[in-house]
Amino acid sequence: MERMRELVSLLNKASQAYYAQDTEIMSNYEYDRLYDELMSLEKITGVILADSPTVKVGYEAVEELPKERHESPMLSLAKTKSREELKDWLNGKQGLLSWKLDGLTIVLTYSAGRLTKAVTRGNGEVGEVITNNARVFRNLPVSIPFRGELILRGEAVITYSDFTKINSEIEEVDARYKNPRNLCSGSVRQLNNEITAGRSVRFYAFCLVKADGVDFHDSRQEQFAFLSGQGFDVVEYRLVDPDSILDAITYFEQRIADYDIPSDGLVLTYEDMAYGQSLGRTAKFPRDSMAFKWADELRETTLQEIEWSASRTGLINPVAIFEPVELEGTTVSRASVHNISILRGLKLGIGDRITVYKANMIIPQIAENLTGSDNLTIPDRCPVCGQPTQIKKVNEVQSLYCLNPDCDAKKIKAFTLFVSRDALNVDGLSESTLEKFLARGFLHEFADLFQLSRYEEEIVQMEGFGEKSYRNLQESLEQARNTTLPRLIYGLGIENIGVANAKMLCRHFQFDLSRLRSATQEELAEIDGIGEVIALSVRAFFDNQKNAEQLDHLLAQLNIAVEVIEEGAQTLAGMNFVITGSLVHYENRNLLKEEIEKKGGKVTGSVTGKTTCLINNDTTSQSSKNKKAKELGVRIVSEEDFIEEYLQ
Repeated sequence: MERMRELVSLLNKASQAYYAQDTEIMSNYEYDRLYDELMSLEKITGVILADSPTVKVGYEAVEELPKERHESPMLSLAKTKSREELKDWLNGKQGLLSWKLDGLTIVLTYSAGRLTKAVTRGNGEVGEVITNNARVFRNLPVSIPFRGELILRGEAVITYSDFTKINSEIEEVDARYKNPRNLCSGSVRQLNNEITAGRSVRFYAFCLVKADGVDFHDSRQEQFAFLSGQGFDVVEYRLVDPDSILDAITYFEQRIADYDIPSDGLVLTYEDMAYGQSLGRTAKFPRDSMAFKWADELRETTLQEIEWSASRTGLINPVAIFEPVELEGTTVSRASVHNISILRGLKLGIGDRITVYKANMIIPQIAENLTGSDNLTIPDRCPVCGQPTQIKKVNEVQSLYCLNPDCDAKKIKAFTLFVSRDALNVDGLSESTLEKFLARGFLHEFADLFQLSRYEEEIVQMEGFGEKSYRNLQESLEQARNTTLPRLIYGLGIENIGVANAKMLCRHFQFDLSRLRSATQEELAEIDGIGEVIALSVRAFFDNQKNAEQLDHLLAQLNIAVEVIEEGAQTLAGMNFVITGSLVHYENRNLLKEEIEKKGGKVTGSVTGKTTCLINNDTTSQSSKNKKAKELGVRIVSEEDFIEEYLQ
């Protein structure tokens, strides 16, 4: 019982981190091993604890999106790694074998041929309504021939090629996404579907729940054919029986290495729907389907060293270096250990015998430490600058950080961010070029970039440079001198300040840098969308004397465009608005929000006694915001009425 309680706690923490915070505190391999151990102990003892992950499905999402309860629970699937067990499970019948896609499960509802609702899986009981985002999925039909009510389930995914393309456009290495699933999860749950539209999210149907008046003759294959006829991309599948299933598994296995859609296994479902439904369900699993997880190809090797990789944020990531082994057709010798929590959990030590595998047959990971010497010394000095390090705990995850604000690793990353596209946008300054300039002492602070002409002779003689490259760089720097305040604020690399927050801050202080620099922490925290943590970061940056001096030096080199804000145009000054639901006249809520803010108004996320009015095209709905507005006596107006009354 003691071990069961320990396992429940560990697995729930891992699920919380994975599903609610998009972070990992243990590998998938370790999670599956502990989960199987817990199930075995529950079977032996006959006891299942109330908080056990074997009777719960995921975690409730944490984003501020409307919540909705599913008509029927979305259960997990029982799983196996045994091909023979999967074959036996068919029980002599036919089944459909398809990819188990690794993205975010979505439930879609169509009425009268139009997409009316999209809800995420959430915790299996309650999901988030993301209808506006689903409408911009790359391959999803928003209008279909069928005019009855249609409900289906499928997976929202981002392909590996789109994932690579999106990451390649992010110059700051630390800001890049870890894997397609995390990127997809964040993209699908955006409050602004304009962001979703740029992420190339795709949808693949895998289950038809309801289609009024259509007889499918108890055939899942007929259901898939019907969905294809309505314009949906259906997950690839094969019709199998006990004689053909092993060949079908081999077919999928041979395709996985080059398959562009993230997949973590296969799903087998009975072709005869009536038979499958007659089997019922357990508390956690339906009995008409079974998941097949690839048996990981494990290789034993020796850990040779841990490489510590420093970044702009000060985070120092451990990377395992081991004797090269062949895995899934390629030679592998490195695997990220992610953080100190995983490092300690594996009890790693130099010379340990470890097993390694490729997660989803792609990403190298350490599966198990066979020796467990646990003799690894975590560096108390940064591998780049030699200054002290510290282990910090964030969201239950321990990570190593360099404490030196002047660490060269931080400088390289800081300069890389400063010249990136969303900041000063300087062409011709790659991270490797910046590293060379820093090593030669050309750069100490951002202002030095605009005085590189002092080193013209040396730069022209550098490998990879010449007269033409130098002239192009100077032209790019001259163009970069003319910038905007939001670009500058983002480029400074203030902790927790991204592009959107930089714009928000500048707009709030009417693009007056002196007001922003002198704002108190309390003033900053009161700005909608900023809060205490970001306010503290901004105040700490401007309170630092060295930062202040270097910013003054930089301002002397720049021409910042002045945003003209006409006093007479501030017709909404002092007013607070809340926007909810879909819009007609504006493409998305963000555009309406910008219009309100241009006129001096403020847009908040929740209805309070200070709210001037709630903008909702469905004025009679029973949504939580409508109910709150009615309780507080806040007016509810349609988009059209709002435009007529406040914007004209």
